[in-house]
Amino acid sequence: MAALHEWLALHADDLDQSEALADEVMPALAAAGCFGAGVPAALGGGGGDVRDAILGIADVARHSVTAAFVYWGQRSFIEYLLQSPNAALRERLLPQLLDGTLAGATGLSNAMKFLSGMETLQINATPAGDGWTLDGKLAWVTNLRPQRFVAAAAVAPVNGAPPAVVAFASDASGVQRSANLQLIALRGSHTAAIRLERVAAGADNIISAQAPDWLPRVRPAFLGMQCGMSIGLAQASLEQAARVAANARGEQLVERIAAARQTLADLTQQLLEGVADGRFIAAAPALFRLRIALAELVQQALALELQAKGGHAYLEQEQDGFARRWRESAFIPVITPSITQLQAALAKHAATPA
Repeated sequence: MAALHEWLALHADDLDQSEALADEVMPALAAAGCFGAGVPAALGGGGGDVRDAILGIADVARHSVTAAFVYWGQRSFIEYLLQSPNAALRERLLPQLLDGTLAGATGLSNAMKFLSGMETLQINATPAGDGWTLDGKLAWVTNLRPQRFVAAAAVAPVNGAPPAVVAFASDASGVQRSANLQLIALRGSHTAAIRLERVAAGADNIISAQAPDWLPRVRPAFLGMQCGMSIGLAQASLEQAARVAANARGEQLVERIAAARQTLADLTQQLLEGVADGRFIAAAPALFRLRIALAELVQQALALELQAKGGHAYLEQEQDGFARRWRESAFIPVITPSITQLQAALAKHAATPA
């Protein structure tokens, strides 16, 4: 990973503010073996389980949330294949996803909000042979590498059948990718919108025909890996804060930084344990609360870094990534499902009779 860390350290600011290196993120991550984290060795991965992917994303996020965002999108799509009953689809796509020659885009943010009653599905599916014809749009999807990508989406059959989760490729007729969204940060993540017009999705592209049953099982991995971005960014900011405070800012700030680092370690351990033992499948609110707590800790970490550095944080010639981390931190609360949406889901859950 040393080579990847060096590359990210050199290009993190460019990845955040420019699209110039967007095409190089996937190859860099693939060369470091990132996408095989938590993938069974028998399938070409590095072994372990999804906890390894969470920690891998956190490690990358310490250096660049843009790269971690791409990592999350790719590894989430891989997770969908690992948990899909469609073995033929997995065998067809997994090798290219692991080596980074094919970009995988997780278009299931809409589906996760649908699962919690926050949003209706945005893609309709009309029966066609043994599959569907898809029409609709996804407003915000990352890792849509223009050269070649495959994306996942939950679809609502117009005939009243249960929602399904399907994969579609960038070269399929009717798939329209927008220009990259003009974000204030994470510009190198190939984040764009997709419109589907009469896109064919046969049985060989169905990830799950029963989305309401399948989505709760994959949600812990989806949100757990998403939390990896918060963990890594908070680690980076608290490391910087601790380094500066130890030299200049007094005992009280040092103690507050140490307490925040301990809280981060505790929350990370809770996340890893809950993902590993499966408790979050049935207890989604506990996972939502962890996601919220980690997002809040990111904001606390950046505030502590700013307090430790004082006015030096505003001097361009003394920048060591603080301005980039500040912009990256603004993304953490709004990535779907957003903190506001999760809080609404928790309130709805609390108001529902047991």
